[in-house]
Amino acid sequence: MELLDANLELKEIQKLQGHTDRVWSLAWNPATAAADVPSVFASCSGDKTVRIWEESPSTRSWDCKAVLEETHTRTVRSCAWSPSGKLLATASFDATTAIWENVGGDFECVSTLEGHENEVKSVSWNASGSLLATCGRDKTVWIWEVMPGNEFDCIQVLQGHTQDVKMVQWHPTMDMLFSCSYDNTVKVWWSEDADGDWSCVQTLGESNNGHSSTVWSLAFNAKGDKLVTCSDDLSLKIWEADIIRMQSGDGYAPWNHMCTLSGYHDRTVFSVHWSRDGIIASGAADDAVRLFVESKDGSMNGPTYQLLLKKKAHDMDVNSVQWFPGEKRLLASASDDGTIKIWELASLA
Repeated sequence: MELLDANLELKEIQKLQGHTDRVWSLAWNPATAAADVPSVFASCSGDKTVRIWEESPSTRSWDCKAVLEETHTRTVRSCAWSPSGKLLATASFDATTAIWENVGGDFECVSTLEGHENEVKSVSWNASGSLLATCGRDKTVWIWEVMPGNEFDCIQVLQGHTQDVKMVQWHPTMDMLFSCSYDNTVKVWWSEDADGDWSCVQTLGESNNGHSSTVWSLAFNAKGDKLVTCSDDLSLKIWEADIIRMQSGDGYAPWNHMCTLSGYHDRTVFSVHWSRDGIIASGAADDAVRLFVESKDGSMNGPTYQLLLKKKAHDMDVNSVQWFPGEKRLLASASDDGTIKIWELASLA
């Protein structure tokens, strides 16, 4: 069924309260995406804590199962699960990244990664869980190797951004790292061979159809051949690359600008995420969430994207939107208003 032709609504299923300050980020545990497992996600906040939420199968509502506190001393800005779902990484303004392990239902901080000069803004695991990336206000991106016994070795510090680095994100299938920054660019980091040095192989900036202001977030489609970025310039941009060429070992293939979605948000777009079935969600400082889908009509110039729906989601800025990784069309949103909301994209009855 064509999504654009369907009569869909974003229905609020639950509003979760508990954080005592703005909620910056959230992450679904990928190991809980299966239909017969209660789904779990983590959220992090300006209140210095991380909360673990678990779905109750009987009520289909989420409850706070754990509060991870007394480890970070400042805002926790970002959280990310390892691909196995066993470890949770949390990045904080206290200049550290903490690694938590679920030991029999209790979360223990098993490692603390130090090195950034000041605020750590984002953390991301690669597809195999063998590498972790962090970035921060010190303009650097760090790559850490995951060693046995919860040891993490910094294998390289990547320099190139001229301002605060807002987000790092690994490609979903390849060891290719992306970072976006207050310097208005997205940088692509790549290593020619497994043991080689990482280097910046491409900068997506204003001169090549990139953003004209801070780039806050980026996300990939399921296949990994398209990338969406969002910015303080109020736009979203879609990029594509020849992923088959890169996967076959023919070296790096550049990302090219496909289209720009502008005129939909009138305040900064902070977060963007692509669902497994191709729906882009964006969250912004206008307190709203918007959903976009590829228009099948397409123009001569390639695919175009259309607004599927807009929803006023929160009372304040929407900082993070994250699609559930399983079959269900669930979206979680986190806001400056201190709440998290779970939405379902459903057909109007």
